[in-house]
Amino acid sequence: MVAGDFVGDTTKGGPVNFKNITLNPHGNGTHTECVGHIATEKFTINKCLTRFHFLAKLVTLYPARLPDGDRVILKSQLEEVLKPGETEAFILRTLPNDDHKLTANYSGTNPPYLHHEAAAYLVDCGIQHLLLDLPSVDREEDGGKLLAHRAFWQYGGGFDDIRQNCTISEMIFVKNEIQDGVYLLNLQIASLELDASPSKPVIYQLDIRP
Repeated sequence: MVAGDFVGDTTKGGPVNFKNITLNPHGNGTHTECVGHIATEKFTINKCLTRFHFLAKLVTLYPARLPDGDRVILKSQLEEVLKPGETEAFILRTLPNDDHKLTANYSGTNPPYLHHEAAAYLVDCGIQHLLLDLPSVDREEDGGKLLAHRAFWQYGGGFDDIRQNCTISEMIFVKNEIQDGVYLLNLQIASLELDASPSKPVIYQLDIRP
């Protein structure tokens, strides 16, 4: 920031670093979004996410390839790894999994996504918070249908049916050395009155005994 004689950059002789930022949470890495992302009504992540610790299950899956070439996580795949009432949060790591995900430019590549029936199954299982290492739960170009987003938040019916306290976190990254299993999730966001916030999901290993 420059204001009169003040320069907010210590490398240019300023007394402190004092930076302006321009931010779109959806396009700048790991972010957590609420139903306000697709709703015409006003919902913000700061109002929708009021708890920050959850029991979470981490699962690794290889997206299935459909006849049209799309790579998709299917309901049948989730049925094999998740049962109703098992956990509050679901963390999906997709294969292949390498450091390329940290710098990938997904635009125009039709990356893998979540089938809307799989999203509905997560709802049936009681999942309130979905985290995945993909740029979106929906197909990159789907004509604005956003079927998986709508299914997860149950948006499009009555107002009372909307899952207002549920979130989707996209573009996470889970290192290969972290094993599938149950963890304590700390879902950290900035207190922004927007539909989404940059986020920092952190998982902690649990000692679960019979």
